[in-house]
Amino acid sequence: MRDPKHPGNVRALPITQPAAAEPIAHGGNLDAARERFPGAPEPWIDLSTGINPAPFPIPALPTEIWSRLPTRAEEEALLAAAAIRYRVRNSEMIAAAPGAQALIQLLPRLFPKSSVEILGPTYEEHEACWMRQGHRVSVVEDLDRSDRADVVVVVNPNNPTGRIIPVSDLRTVARTLAKKNGLLVIDEAFIDVLPETASIVAELPPATIVLRSFGKAYGLAGLRLGFAIAEVSLATRIRAELGPWAVSVPALSIGKAALCDTRWLAGAVIRLESDRQRLDAMLQAAGFTVLGGTPLFRLARHCEATKIVENLGRHGIHVRSFSREAQWLRFGLPGDEQAWDRLAAALSK
Repeated sequence: MRDPKHPGNVRALPITQPAAAEPIAHGGNLDAARERFPGAPEPWIDLSTGINPAPFPIPALPTEIWSRLPTRAEEEALLAAAAIRYRVRNSEMIAAAPGAQALIQLLPRLFPKSSVEILGPTYEEHEACWMRQGHRVSVVEDLDRSDRADVVVVVNPNNPTGRIIPVSDLRTVARTLAKKNGLLVIDEAFIDVLPETASIVAELPPATIVLRSFGKAYGLAGLRLGFAIAEVSLATRIRAELGPWAVSVPALSIGKAALCDTRWLAGAVIRLESDRQRLDAMLQAAGFTVLGGTPLFRLARHCEATKIVENLGRHGIHVRSFSREAQWLRFGLPGDEQAWDRLAAALSK
């Protein structure tokens, strides 16, 4: 801007910095754990996330896949595989993104300022992202009065409690929201290891967006791949907002291979359920009360949770704690027998 007193000069406008938001705690921050427990044995065992510790085997990839942009045909092949895997009637109803988190951040920017109700407590990024875009957000404990909101967000199964909302209840909410041009967002990040009937995707109601995470069940979170499933016009809009080349060529290729491998997923579900039972027994033997979770993670309560976090950290084991619920701990699944043995030894102390 020109300074009116000195036309030849340019006056710098003051920069207003937004208020710094409190960082949201997530699992997986091993750098912080190592800094906190510098004497802990290596390698660390990261049980702070809900990622399958036995990932889908990555197929051999040609070198050139890393040096070019993705093609439309490759993206369409991935969407076709996703449509079959998720039982979506039309692949044009799917938008692929570099992780479900990217979609969580994108959706609040697509809709006018609204009244948003989030079924919680749950994954806190939903609340933070809607609030950041100026929406009026409240976290509620049930869906009984969801008709008050313009947008309702449900994580199903919930993270970290594992609570599952029946599809019939979600359809009722979707019908109510559709009548007033509202929106139902269902985050199904952990649903791949549950029976297919737990998902609402096969008969998607109007005014509904479903988010699916690829990396958790397939153990490839570093690939960064997720999907939004909605009516064609809305999915098209999401793809347009993501822009060209939203998903890398390696992610398109590996994602397609994994989604087509139904035998691998079926075997993984059996193993995860067995490991879930094993972890529950181990936690109960250590004095925990298992509150819930999914086959990918367990939520447990202990009156000495803070001390247990310290003890596990000194043994090089990272778990997820919760500032709002001091007695809660979330445990992912150990990946091999050595990890199981180290966890058992640390809990016994």
